[in-house]
Amino acid sequence: MEAIRINIDLKDELGRCENYGDIFDLVKKAVKKTLGRNRAGLMLYLGDLPLQVGAFHPVGSNGIVVNRRLLKMVNMSTKSVTEINSFIFHLLLHEYLHSLGYVSERHVRKLVYEVSRDNFGTDHPVTEMAVRGPRPKIHVPEIQNDERPGLELIRDFDRSNQTYIS
Repeated sequence: MEAIRINIDLKDELGRCENYGDIFDLVKKAVKKTLGRNRAGLMLYLGDLPLQVGAFHPVGSNGIVVNRRLLKMVNMSTKSVTEINSFIFHLLLHEYLHSLGYVSERHVRKLVYEVSRDNFGTDHPVTEMAVRGPRPKIHVPEIQNDERPGLELIRDFDRSNQTYIS
């Protein structure tokens, strides 16, 4: 009965998230619950990447880079806050697992599914993205790179005060 309550709580919390830091807090909570691992000190950057790249974590760094152009496309084509937050959750979860030392893409995809299913159940958009990929309903023409060149640091992303990986 406790697991069902946690699933419902995380589903509700994800729908109420208002920024990347809120969503990342849930990512960390879900990974800690399922895998018993966590780390602190990560930074989030938004960058204009090729559309086939959702996000990446440079091995050995404390950064996660998410594709700003792809986020804009998802925001423009998706009306549901739950779907938008699920998409961001999925990207951050995948890269957070890399930051914990999981290097193999195949293994990380398996863990993304496991963490998603364990925390959201099988019928939630987060878990559905873990099965079919993170590109749910994007029906918008490609956005031109007309804003900020380079990387944009997102402030107040990782709010934990722990040291590195535990």
